[in-house]
Amino acid sequence: MTESSTEGRHPGAEGFHTLGGRDALSILLAAQIDALKALTPAIAALERVADAAAASLRAGGKLGYAGAGSSGLMALADCLELAGTFGIAPERTPMMFAGGADALLHMKGSVEDDPALALADLDRAGLAAGDTLLVLSASGRTPYALAIAEAARARGVTVAGFANVPGSALLGLADISVLIETGPEVVAGSTRMGAATAQKVALNMVSVLAATRLGHIHDGYMVNLVADNIKLVDRAARIVAAVADMPRDAAEAALARVSGAVKPAVLVARGMTPEAATAALSQNGGHLAPLLQGFHQAGS
Repeated sequence: MTESSTEGRHPGAEGFHTLGGRDALSILLAAQIDALKALTPAIAALERVADAAAASLRAGGKLGYAGAGSSGLMALADCLELAGTFGIAPERTPMMFAGGADALLHMKGSVEDDPALALADLDRAGLAAGDTLLVLSASGRTPYALAIAEAARARGVTVAGFANVPGSALLGLADISVLIETGPEVVAGSTRMGAATAQKVALNMVSVLAATRLGHIHDGYMVNLVADNIKLVDRAARIVAAVADMPRDAAEAALARVSGAVKPAVLVARGMTPEAATAALSQNGGHLAPLLQGFHQAGS
């Protein structure tokens, strides 16, 4: 087996153990920043992934995530945020993590080598033709990731493969290949560092763009959030006030009329009934922009 580039020798590694704390931390920070630079060549591929994800969700399908170890943790972090940030129901975004919930407390390396476990996880996720699956593996050769990617493609799922090693098997299997060539780690092979950092930022970029395509972000505001705690209830009111260009009390009153849903509250604050707001959003694919433009034109 050829050596993965993430297992190679980082130029800052020699004598690392002899360095003072500040010098060591400076090298680690520089390595993380360098890893992020590897995302620039991947932007076109990331746009394709975001468009595929948005298309699946728009059609009523699913956006799945899969991975093992550090890559799986990065996938899980992004997956879990979609409900609270963008109002996407958790059942629409299944997570396949090698070893399941038990592995989150005590990670075991052996689970990432079990293709049967991967196929069972894929079955439970219920992905089908028209859905999209994001599969992450720093080396691009993790058996768990490869088994899920291959089986999902056979079921008609669009597979986006994220790997940090060029020419790796996962990139060859995927419908959309995302190479994030981060190279050697300061601690050789410890892909929880540069590789994982770059993977998480890549997923941040994909999920935000996909949510924007779905109309869940307007002028940088998360207009489809689920306000289920004090912080988010306050944020919802501030968003409605800003987007609707109305006072805070009007925003709170509008939210109360639509059970805290931000998008229709924006329209209610501008004078629509809750029923009309819901219908208008449905007719416009959940996008506020054309509806707000209509208000501006009517007032001009």
